[in-house]
Amino acid sequence: MAVHKSRRSILSLKSWLFTPATKADRFDRAAEVHADALIIDLEDAIALPDKQKARTAALQYLGQPAESRLPCALRINAPVTRTGIEDLHSLLESSAAPDYIILPKCDSPAFISMVRALLDQAAKETEIIALIESAKGVEALPDIVSSDVRPVALLFGAADMEADLGAKTGWETMLFVRSRIIQVAASAGILAVDSPFFDIADLDGLKRETKAAMDLGFHSKAAIHPKQISVINEVFVPSAEEIAEARQILAVNQKGVGTVDHQMVDEAVARKARLVLERAGIFTADLVTG
Repeated sequence: MAVHKSRRSILSLKSWLFTPATKADRFDRAAEVHADALIIDLEDAIALPDKQKARTAALQYLGQPAESRLPCALRINAPVTRTGIEDLHSLLESSAAPDYIILPKCDSPAFISMVRALLDQAAKETEIIALIESAKGVEALPDIVSSDVRPVALLFGAADMEADLGAKTGWETMLFVRSRIIQVAASAGILAVDSPFFDIADLDGLKRETKAAMDLGFHSKAAIHPKQISVINEVFVPSAEEIAEARQILAVNQKGVGTVDHQMVDEAVARKARLVLERAGIFTADLVTG
């Protein structure tokens, strides 16, 4: 997949930690456990009476200079709800500058276009992540990624998707939806972020699912608990050996078709090697010589 300059920063974000906006004292915990990004949640984790308090805490934190914190995403309530409109209005009127805004229940490119226009009017460079968590959202995926205003990434929401489909919880039941999200994201040259794993006590299950998600084509995975971050990072961050092999493959590829460890190297193999380096935060200028 081609790497666009505007997306390079998000390519290096492998672990995204959800934290309720009512728990402002935990925002910095994401950096302490080595999460790559913090997701401040105004939606599912917040009871209706606490929405305003949560909104205030989130925007106050996001008003800090970006260099003093992790990359941050703000998950607002659905833009078609009154609470979602209040979230947007408060963000637009504030000095807060989240790196990303996550749009839940995203099932139309109209949502993305509307939010993009409002962000532009407020001179905010915040990128949009579309949360795909309904059957209608899956149906709308081609329109969402082919619109003139596209999200920078697709985030899969497994829990709501399972409820919407009436499906049993499990990897197998969601395999088609995951595959569809990855295929559509790849066709548009944008990223796919996998859903959190909801059994926080089952770290072995988390590792299996994270490995399966990476093998399927996801670029990163969200988490709902700090102790999940180390497992996600372990799976998604390439090892020194994998990086060295990728560099060797690209060095051989520059000379034409060749072999590495008795395996043929062609452009398809080189593309996979570039992806390994992208996951490690190594980009075009550094692919061979860095």
